[in-house]
Amino acid sequence: MKICMIGAGYVGLVSAACFSEFGWTVICVDTDPARVADLNAGKSPIYEPGLDDLLERNVKAGRIIFTGDLAPAVKDADVVFLAVGTPMRRGDGHADLSYVFAAVEALAPHLSGFTVITTKSTVPVGTSRQVESRLKELAPNADYAVCSNPEFLREGSAIHDFTHPDRILVGTDNPRARAVIERLYKPLSIRNAPLMFVSRESAELAKYAANAFLAMKISFINEVADLCENVGADVQEVASAIGKDRRIGDKFLHPGPGYGGSCFPKDVSALIRTGRDHGAALSIIEQVERVNTERKIAMAGRIEHAMGGSVRGKMIAILGVTFKPNTDDMRDAPSLVIVPMLQERGATLRACDPQGFKHGAALLPGVTWFNNALATVQGADALVVLTEWNEFRALDLVAAKAAMRSPVIVDLRNIFDVALARETGFALTGIGRYIY
Repeated sequence: MKICMIGAGYVGLVSAACFSEFGWTVICVDTDPARVADLNAGKSPIYEPGLDDLLERNVKAGRIIFTGDLAPAVKDADVVFLAVGTPMRRGDGHADLSYVFAAVEALAPHLSGFTVITTKSTVPVGTSRQVESRLKELAPNADYAVCSNPEFLREGSAIHDFTHPDRILVGTDNPRARAVIERLYKPLSIRNAPLMFVSRESAELAKYAANAFLAMKISFINEVADLCENVGADVQEVASAIGKDRRIGDKFLHPGPGYGGSCFPKDVSALIRTGRDHGAALSIIEQVERVNTERKIAMAGRIEHAMGGSVRGKMIAILGVTFKPNTDDMRDAPSLVIVPMLQERGATLRACDPQGFKHGAALLPGVTWFNNALATVQGADALVVLTEWNEFRALDLVAAKAAMRSPVIVDLRNIFDVALARETGFALTGIGRYIY
């Protein structure tokens, strides 16, 4: 099969690399010449475990090509994926579809033969039909079908998620398109990956509903964590107990400083606006958005409280600035709220993140950066964990205490053992585990 992937961002790049690993020929088109050049040279613009090896192998094999030339890529394609950005639109919180429709305008003149055009980007309900209507105007004689095929990739484990999916969701009512999609995903269906065909509206809404539900679980356990602190319970024990219930499950029941990333904040916002526009207000999801915003703000106060009520003139060591481990993604990360608030209140910040410096240096001005955790805590009045990178769990607490000016840990991810930290002489504040 021949695939055209429009967009070499996170979703497009991972999807293109995985499709090429199936043996399909993939041409990945992007409007950024520097990104195209880097990719053809084997340099990935994003950090995702395993992606560099996957790209290198398939570029060498000639199964994946990166280009800025859309015309030949569309002309020869069996499937054209729209994998461009759909960021939150400024002012109203809706998804910005300008990149989607710019791609539609660009591809329309080059359609040749029957082509399946599929939205891989997260788009609001009704977008596929809007794309179809626009194509009818732009290319009335072309032979095509417009489908929805949302992705369910987690940053940090995206390649595994693509190759071992819980389900492959496809929105289409076209028999010819269904046959093409079945062939496209046959390497996964052989592994018994469920291939689900639904209406386009159902596929589009399911993506938003899934992300909103997961965001809700995070906000739920964060509020339960606050209650645990006030009643003397341990949130990890509570989460483990309720997670054993198969109706609930144990995923996304880890308390912390709030969710972030490229998906949850914008998708929750877009779903709220969709509900309002269609006369079905999603009051629970609206509360999730509010709780998460307030959560990040409250964490700065929690750090301040743990340091005696003021951070002015104090040095704080931050471990982790990305929104989650195993990614370099800083979008809507809690650190982008917490760090500036601490700086405004007079603190000096030092930070360490295995992948966060690339974007963090520009997004968090005034922060001094270090390559390892022990160097970061040197002379610090407090150590604050914002992202649970595995290497931080192995920090030598004895050495850290000796290096710090004051033995204070604010563990917003609960990565440190309580008893060990206290035996070492630290005053440790966590999430949902300790009474203040």
